[in-house]
Amino acid sequence: MSISVLLAYAAAITLWASAFPAIRVGLESFEPLHLSMLRLLIGSTALVIAAIATNMKLPERKDQPAILILGFLGFSVYHTFLSIGEETVSAGAASFVVSTTPLVSALLARFFLKETFGTYGWAGSITALFGVFLISFDAGEGFNLEIMGVLMVLIAALGESVYFVLQSNYLTKYGFIPFTTYTIWAGTLFMLVSVPGTAEAIHQASMESLLTVMYLGLFPTVIPYFAIAYATSKQGASEATSSLYLTPVLAIIISWIWIGETPTLLSMAGGVVVLAGVSLAALYKERNKK
Repeated sequence: MSISVLLAYAAAITLWASAFPAIRVGLESFEPLHLSMLRLLIGSTALVIAAIATNMKLPERKDQPAILILGFLGFSVYHTFLSIGEETVSAGAASFVVSTTPLVSALLARFFLKETFGTYGWAGSITALFGVFLISFDAGEGFNLEIMGVLMVLIAALGESVYFVLQSNYLTKYGFIPFTTYTIWAGTLFMLVSVPGTAEAIHQASMESLLTVMYLGLFPTVIPYFAIAYATSKQGASEATSSLYLTPVLAIIISWIWIGETPTLLSMAGGVVVLAGVSLAALYKERNKK
C-alpha cells in the first residue's frame, strides 16, 4: 500500500471520527435541524466551487428523482437523526451504533437485491443488536435506558444504509465523486426547510460552535468521500470498508481529548460487541468471495 493511499485512509477515518464529538459541540448552540442544515449547506457550497472548477456535468433528468431520494436518505436523514440522537447519546456510543451501517446494508441487500446473507450474517446481526442494546443503557446516569437517543442514531444508520445499497448503479454511471456531489446537493435541498430561525441561532451561537459547524461542513462532510474514492480506486472497496471499522475507536479517543467525554464501561462493552457482530458478518462475506 502506497503512502498516498495510507494518507487517504487516515484522513477519512480521522475526519469521520471527529464528526461525532464535533456534533456534540455544535449542539451546544444549535438545534439538530439547524446544525444539519448548516453543515450540508457549507459542504454544498464548497462542492459547487469544486464542480465549476472541474466542469462537472449535471446528472441526466431521468436519474434526478432517484438522486433526490438517495440524497434525502443518505444525507438529510442521516445527519438530522444522528444530531438528534447525540443530544442524549455520547459521541463514542453513537459512533459504535453507526458502525452497524455495513451490517444493515447487507440485510437490506438480502431483502431487496436478493444477495446471500448466510448463518454467519444472521449471527453477526444478532450479536451487533445485543451490543446496541447494551449501549442503550447509560450507566453513568444511574443505569437509565437511553433507547430513544439510540433509536434516532439507528434511524440515521438505516438511512445511510439504504443510500449505500441503492447507489451502486449510479456510482458506475457517474463515478464516485460526481454522484456523491449530486446527493449532497439533494440532501441540502431538503434541509432548506430548516432555514427559519437559523439567522437568530447563528447570532446567539458561541464562537466555538460556529467554528465547529464550519469544520463539520468543510471537512467531515466532504473530504472523506474524496479520500475514500481515491483509496478505493487504488486498493478496492473491501479494504476501504474494513479500515473504517477503526472509526469508533478513534471517535472515543478524540471525544475524550476534545470534549472530555469518558465512555462508560457498559458503552465500551456494547461497542466491542457491536464491532464483533459486524466483523463476524464481514469476515464471512470476504471468505466466501475467495
